[in-house]
Amino acid sequence: MKTLYETKGIAVGGRGGNVHTEDGQFSAKLGLPTGLGGKGEGNNPEQLFACGYAACFGGALMLAARQQKISLKDADVEITADVKLMQDDQGGFNLQVALTGNLTGVDKDTSQHLMETAHQICPYSKATRGNIDVTLHVK
Repeated sequence: MKTLYETKGIAVGGRGGNVHTEDGQFSAKLGLPTGLGGKGEGNNPEQLFACGYAACFGGALMLAARQQKISLKDADVEITADVKLMQDDQGGFNLQVALTGNLTGVDKDTSQHLMETAHQICPYSKATRGNIDVTLHVK
C-alpha cells in the first residue's frame, strides 16, 4: 500500500484533558459527558469519532457517486453518525454506530445503494468492520 496522508493526534490527560494535532490545526478541551458522571463541558472522544466518521463516510459516498456517474454536490450530502458508548457484560465498553444519509436530489433506492457502496470503501468502515456494530439508514 502507498501512504497518501499521515497525521498525528495527541491526547494529554485522558478524557479530562485535551487533544490537538501535531500541526496545531485542531485543538479541543475534553470533558466527561453527563451520562458518564461529568459536567458535559468540553468534547469527548465519541463526539470526535462521530464527526470524523461522518466526514470520512461522506467523502467515500461522494467518490462512489462519481464512480457511478451520479451528480452530487458537496451540499447535497449530509451524513449523521450516531455513536453510542455501550457497556458490555464483562465491564468493558463497545461502540455502536448508526450512519444516516440525507442525499438531496437522489431517490431512496439510489441513496441506499450509495450508502452501501460507501460502507465498502470508507476507511473508517473498513477499520471498524467486525469490531463495531454499524447500521446504515437513509432519510
